[in-house]
Amino acid sequence: MSPHNLTPLLLACLITAAVQAAEPIKSLGKSEGQLNIVAWPGFIERGETDPDYDWVTPFEQETGCKVNVKIAGTSDEMVSLMARGGYDLVTASGDASLRLVAGGHVAPINIDLIANWKTLDARLQNAPWHTVDGKHYGVSYTWGPNVLMYNTDVFKTTPTTWRWIFEEQTLPDGKSNKGRVQAYDGPIYIADAALYLKTHKPELGINDPYQLTEAQYAAALALLREQHKLVHRYWHDTTVQMNDLRNEGVVISSGWPFTVNSMQRAGEPLASTVPVEGATGWADTTMMHASAKNPNCAYQWLNWSLNPKVQGDVAAWFGSVPAVPAACSGNALLGEDGCTLNGFDTFDQISFWKTPQSEGGQFVPYSRWVQDYIAIMGGR
Repeated sequence: MSPHNLTPLLLACLITAAVQAAEPIKSLGKSEGQLNIVAWPGFIERGETDPDYDWVTPFEQETGCKVNVKIAGTSDEMVSLMARGGYDLVTASGDASLRLVAGGHVAPINIDLIANWKTLDARLQNAPWHTVDGKHYGVSYTWGPNVLMYNTDVFKTTPTTWRWIFEEQTLPDGKSNKGRVQAYDGPIYIADAALYLKTHKPELGINDPYQLTEAQYAAALALLREQHKLVHRYWHDTTVQMNDLRNEGVVISSGWPFTVNSMQRAGEPLASTVPVEGATGWADTTMMHASAKNPNCAYQWLNWSLNPKVQGDVAAWFGSVPAVPAACSGNALLGEDGCTLNGFDTFDQISFWKTPQSEGGQFVPYSRWVQDYIAIMGGR
């Protein structure tokens, strides 16, 4: 069965079975010499783009574990890769983590084997996207919002609403936004439309953008079908997105702080903001495959990933917030104001990605989100 099409009841049953069957390892042994990680772009850097950002080489030198990285652009791709096997770790967002638990693809971790666990932000230690029945299925890595990116040559003042990418209108340069907008190509993007409608159509009564009634869901789909007329491309590859922003006339889009940081370093006229409607976001967890071939190296990475220097460097590179508050001080790359600028105090304002479930038939399940969003991207 595809991991994308689990019904909510089956998801709940599988999670229960997985939790009952799974036990974390009790002790560590000799390093295996290598480690295979599925990761978001920009999460695992070894200085190839910028020598100042390298938290892989010191790990390899200290542990003898060579790190191999497979980049994935969507949560669905990560779930598929982990289901296929051959990887030790994955940096999973909240819309993938419980599906990985339900599918039996990830193992619970023994926090007693992770010395740096105690340094984790208290808001993340027992987060529901990686903690099930008291068992931890990973280590928090970094978090942040999905931002509104905009070309500062076109927008001389900061845009304050997601309306610029959801509804047809004239941009400040006097031209239409048709063909100059991007949207994310994952089904979880339906939540972005729902979050926008929560403010602009309060009569719908949307409370949680991941728990939508049939009427609320229909309204979100209708908005996304209208948006399709504006979209130049549905993005997930940050390299392609940056090319579109540079060369293809795209001037405003949803995106990750990583893209903004990368383009600003290159001197491109790009900035970002969190609009008045708020933002969806991600709190990512490094999870270990249930059949990891290199568990000792995996545990060494889990502990290494919580090192304050690593945490600060990741946050500076990606434009995110460290999972370890101590990383907010004394990091030359992040700076003393880096955590504040990246949103440390916005945790309660972000609607973090999670897998939509029907809760006994009250809401539209994720299987529908997948099918309908594929249709929308295809113009149907």
